Amino acid sequence: MSADMTSNDQRPIRRPVRWHILVFMLPAFLVYTAVMIIPLGSTLWLSFFNQVDGQKVFVGLQNFKTLFGEERWSAGFWNALFNNMIFFVIHMLVQNPIGVALAALLSLPKLRFSAFYRTAIFLPTLLSFVIVGFIWKLILSPLWGVAPTLLDLVYLKSLFAPWLGRPGSALIAVSLISVWQYVGIPMMLIYAALLNIPDEVIEAAEMDGITGWSQFWKIKLPLILPSIGIISILTFVGNFNAFDLIYTVQGALAGPDGSTDILGTLLYRTFFGFQLQLGDRSMGATIATVMFLIILAGVSFYLFAIQRRMRRYQF
Repeated sequence: MSADMTSNDQRPIRRPVRWHILVFMLPAFLVYTAVMIIPLGSTLWLSFFNQVDGQKVFVGLQNFKTLFGEERWSAGFWNALFNNMIFFVIHMLVQNPIGVALAALLSLPKLRFSAFYRTAIFLPTLLSFVIVGFIWKLILSPLWGVAPTLLDLVYLKSLFAPWLGRPGSALIAVSLISVWQYVGIPMMLIYAALLNIPDEVIEAAEMDGITGWSQFWKIKLPLILPSIGIISILTFVGNFNAFDLIYTVQGALAGPDGSTDILGTLLYRTFFGFQLQLGDRSMGATIATVMFLIILAGVSFYLFAIQRRMRRYQF
């Protein structure tokens, strides 16, 4: 009798299959598949075809050879890619450090009106890119803009120039407009990471005499490195998918002389056409595929190289 009871007690307990989880996930999966996976797969597949005598013909990698080999396509592509890299670097070197610095300042316990400052800095991220682009075009306009007047108030009017109309400064000006709009995102993410640092760690640092900015550099900054890594990869993905702000400020041609042309605007003109340029769906899909591969390479590098080192450093 006791042997039978012992054998029954040692039987593995089978956990019930939780089918309700699949039921709840199914609607989101179907929506994501319809909105993201199917269009992405169709775009990648379309890049291997071309229109020949009005019919779709499989051409393999010929579209990619055309994009990188023919001067008419390669010149525009490499110019857009170079501008896109500058656009990304400006965000990495200006937006993210400013976001970290603002978060560090706003996390100071003795700072008054910190809630107001957080709201004011984060508010531009909630505005439409159309509104932001239109407002900044008015501000920087040399004819009716307020920028010359504001600079004149501080005796710096001589520094004013039509920055959006010069090839050498247009991309920097548009990048700084984007920085102004989206600096609140890294600020809030870093601010949340700073608030999650245990009080015991801060108290131990203060007992050792580590306070002020020394405490931030030696204690807080290493603890928020994972958050900074996430912000960096989000900046990378967002910048190489950018289109809306440059289209609003500089138009589809991304002037002057293509100085603000990035991969997003190049894709738009190629796929849909603009003015006298006819749309080419196959070459547009090819540019979109290259953009996808660039973003995939950057994300993979972060996940398999940088994030692993951060985990080793943290734990």
